[in-house]
Amino acid sequence: MKDVNVPALVVFVLFFALVTVMGFLASRWRRADDAAHLDEWGLGGRSFGTWVTWFLLGGDLYTAYTFVAVPAAVYATGAAGFFAVPYTIIAYPLVFLFLPRLWSVSRVHGYVTPADFVRGRYGSRPLSLVVALTGILATMPYIALQLVGIQAVLDVLGVGGGENANWFVKDLPLFIAFGVLAAYTYSSGLRAPALIAFVKDALVYIVIIVAVIYIPIRLGGYGHIFDTAAQHFKQAKAGSLTVPENKQWTYATLAIGSAMALFMYPHSVTGVLASKSRKTVRRNMAIMPAYSLMLGLLALLGFMALAAGVGEGVKGYNAQLSVPQLFADMFPDWFTGVAFAAIGIGALVPAAIMSIAAANLFTRNVYKDWLKPAATPADETRVAKLVSLLVKVGALVFVLGMDKQAAINLQLLGGLWILQTFVAIVGGLFTRWFHHWALFAGWAAGMVYGTWEAYGISSKATKHFGGNAAEIPGIGEIGYIGVTAFALNLIVAVALTLVLRAVKAPVLPDETKPSDYSAEAGDEELKNAPEPVAAH
Repeated sequence: MKDVNVPALVVFVLFFALVTVMGFLASRWRRADDAAHLDEWGLGGRSFGTWVTWFLLGGDLYTAYTFVAVPAAVYATGAAGFFAVPYTIIAYPLVFLFLPRLWSVSRVHGYVTPADFVRGRYGSRPLSLVVALTGILATMPYIALQLVGIQAVLDVLGVGGGENANWFVKDLPLFIAFGVLAAYTYSSGLRAPALIAFVKDALVYIVIIVAVIYIPIRLGGYGHIFDTAAQHFKQAKAGSLTVPENKQWTYATLAIGSAMALFMYPHSVTGVLASKSRKTVRRNMAIMPAYSLMLGLLALLGFMALAAGVGEGVKGYNAQLSVPQLFADMFPDWFTGVAFAAIGIGALVPAAIMSIAAANLFTRNVYKDWLKPAATPADETRVAKLVSLLVKVGALVFVLGMDKQAAINLQLLGGLWILQTFVAIVGGLFTRWFHHWALFAGWAAGMVYGTWEAYGISSKATKHFGGNAAEIPGIGEIGYIGVTAFALNLIVAVALTLVLRAVKAPVLPDETKPSDYSAEAGDEELKNAPEPVAAH
């Protein structure tokens, strides 16, 4: 049984109590006239300004698992773990091109999810359904990994009774964290994580800035850190300080594919649609790269853990524990509690947003579209609240009942899956040329090919789904499966659209019009306005 780090635990619990109170008080923050509406519970009333949106998106995208997994990847593989830095640098200029258009058309038509937009743009409920189900499927393991991040912190803190305790005592702290998260999300909706994100991001920035200054001083400087890491990789015959030539295609395609997938995730779109104006979205895409700087500094913690000897001599050491253990070894106990609070709260914020986003998808695109078309806004809100609880229960059962490696593998698959919605969503924001059945077929081809390829990859930890890179057909290089599947998706969608248009297959009505894609807040009345007649 591990000794409990009492000072760190006290600080951790105090911060946890603070955000719990904030979570429940959030229901009174910017209280709406009609709280029984999905716009209010699931999108915070679409009222968040630049700073609230910035903290919300930062809390949404840079999660506890990011805090743990990125430096853990650097700890285990070296420079290859830095792929997360270029992918976020690529992502923001890319999404600057289309997210304002998605916000505008969603504001005009009251869309709550990306699948709502797909249904309105293409008039196809089946296509909308598969986009929604893909989003839910990709989000579930992501929520589970937030709980894995909390478990890593609790393990290093020494709480839970140790390995020999019965299952209930061992996981009791996680049950408590889950219960609190479920309660304030149910009560306050998106307002809760939006308010808590201020505390989470402030703690993350403080911890990272202190860590990248204080820890190198204790370890003898960055030169010593990199020399020790290089020596470790040489002795282990695994990893390096630079990306090997035979892995550069994997590194590049993983960065590109991850950048394309980042804002296809439902929780990312939820944060964007909660913004109060198109200008707010554009401003945030301009200032979000500040988080990329933080991510680069965060990744360096993996090298610091190697230099500090974390896990040294321990056979099969879990790299996911390297950063929490580094903090416990390097910092005074009270600051270790602050760092662990940053990780713990960094799990609660995105887990709340993800569960809300998944609930929005189910409510709008499964329940309302297929089960109860006459559902009122109050019905939608009630169902969304219940589904958000079920999603969290599912994630908790997944974490407690399955191997942690399975959660990691499924999260890797989630990125591959969600990327297959890119053609329908982003393509639809710029053109109505694609036929809805062609997009459906392209999605199916990408999903089947990508999942099958991933299934055939083994690793030391698992027989199937052991990685996300395979040979790219026709090129011969090893690359990210998601990008290859996306290319197949696009080829099928284009080719089949050409065929269906050639045979004059019926095209379903598009409820949007060009002016919708540039509308600003207050322009919702444009929804029913006729298009201007071009002069001849």
